[in-house]
Amino acid sequence: MPPEPGAHTLLRIAGADSLHWAGAPPAWALSALACAPWVVVRRARGDGVGIAVGVRGAARAERLAAWLHPDQVLECLTPADLAARRGWSRSTRRAQVPALAALDAVDALLRAHGLAWGPCGSVGFELASGTAAAGPTSDLDITVPAPQPLARAVAAALLASLARLAVRVDVQLEVPQGAVALAEYAHARGSVALRTVEGVRLVSDPWAAHAGAAA
Repeated sequence: MPPEPGAHTLLRIAGADSLHWAGAPPAWALSALACAPWVVVRRARGDGVGIAVGVRGAARAERLAAWLHPDQVLECLTPADLAARRGWSRSTRRAQVPALAALDAVDALLRAHGLAWGPCGSVGFELASGTAAAGPTSDLDITVPAPQPLARAVAAALLASLARLAVRVDVQLEVPQGAVALAEYAHARGSVALRTVEGVRLVSDPWAAHAGAAA
């Protein structure tokens, strides 16, 4: 496992006892972990308690913050790992879940633009855990590493290509200081929202050395 796993990384654990909670966890969180003992790394500071992670429940509103000591990680899968595995090609749920069925096309589009990528959100969780997490109306969330500035013309072209697919694709560009939404960056004429471990900041250049500072 990387010393500091990035946001959207999925971590397999032994169970609920591996986590530190701010209070007593609700029953749905314990049930979710019993079915699929996986948590997702949050974009937040661990503050010495451990890795900041989140627990997913069956309902959209069922999300819970927790902390995990690195020694408790049994398996680590990044979005890039999931893309490399291409597990969706073996999924029996592609016909029922358009977001899964669209992954081949997304892979081809991102490769054509010379960009690495990986699925996250409900689709990423399903591919990592093997449990049904995405549904017929689920969006497809993906993350694209962008350590160097991406031309807005390239961003706009990619966005237009993805918009032709049968499912809504939400792309986050992972920049050195955090993440920005591809859709916002492609059309921005001023500041964009940069998601950092300290929260959301408005910045004029997501790749600037001090992009974490307000614009």
